[in-house]
Amino acid sequence: MVNPSDIFTISSQKQFEKTALKVFRYQYENNGVYRQFCDLLNVNPQDVKSLTRIPFLPIQFFKTHDVVSTSDPIQETFTSSGTTGMATSRHLITDISLYETSYRNAFKAFYGNIEDYVILALLPSYLEREGSSLIYMVEDLIQRTNNPDSGFYLFNHEQLIDKLARLESGQQTTILIGVTYGLLDLLEKQSFSLNNTIIMETGGMKGRRKEMIREELHKVLCDGFGVRAIHSEYGMTELLSQAYSLGNGIFECPPWMQVMIRDTEDALTYVGNGKTGGINIIDLANINSCSFIATQDLGKKYPNSSFEVLGRFDHSDIRGCNLMVL
Repeated sequence: MVNPSDIFTISSQKQFEKTALKVFRYQYENNGVYRQFCDLLNVNPQDVKSLTRIPFLPIQFFKTHDVVSTSDPIQETFTSSGTTGMATSRHLITDISLYETSYRNAFKAFYGNIEDYVILALLPSYLEREGSSLIYMVEDLIQRTNNPDSGFYLFNHEQLIDKLARLESGQQTTILIGVTYGLLDLLEKQSFSLNNTIIMETGGMKGRRKEMIREELHKVLCDGFGVRAIHSEYGMTELLSQAYSLGNGIFECPPWMQVMIRDTEDALTYVGNGKTGGINIIDLANINSCSFIATQDLGKKYPNSSFEVLGRFDHSDIRGCNLMVL
């Protein structure tokens, strides 16, 4: 078993790789779904001595299988959003403290002391359903600000407009975290000139508005809120860690999370920095599930390990998923 303290105290690439290989062997031994996937790829764990040799489980398995690496009881079940009739992902959480440690430490690393902020959340589509890992995180961060001005907003835009004006006049550092269409809806009511507020979008129109490319979207948001840059959060139901962008759509990971870019034609090989491919994520906090996930996102990685998300695959299944069709 890998000690969680080994995960959240990583401070070098060598330490990350050593811990990742340890997690891989643990999950191969204890996660039946992941082990079967590795065996079907003819991967011998004894031969896996570098990150590029680790198999990445296609993210769709969370829609069809229980992806767990322990027999401990389930404490929380996070689910993805989806249209009616669509299969949704289920992430079974056996130790919620790992998630809490991950997002609390990541927030501190990127933004500092949580008590310096008021957090306002405009996340209607997430609030309207149960099982959102994003709502779990934001609710906890709101509580940890220890500020009565922090809170959620559904469609009560007028109250939110008044709150933002009052916080601005008091020069209170604020984060407004919102689903993309919610932020655009707010701007249709009023434009702003914010000097003390960070705008953080979590992506997604959720079918409410036409999709926009990032450059266009961020220009609209910057102009509407009167800010220089739009921050972004990159996370997903199947992970226990988030990457953050402080502007320009360039994301950075906390020390226990890394991104690798796979070739879109050959899922077992990787492309170099600056080249487009599929995003593979190593999330060592996800030790009780699967830490090695092949997402359906396309992106590029840069020499300093930052990365950019360019969109989604235009086909529904990642190559390799048919290895274990139910």
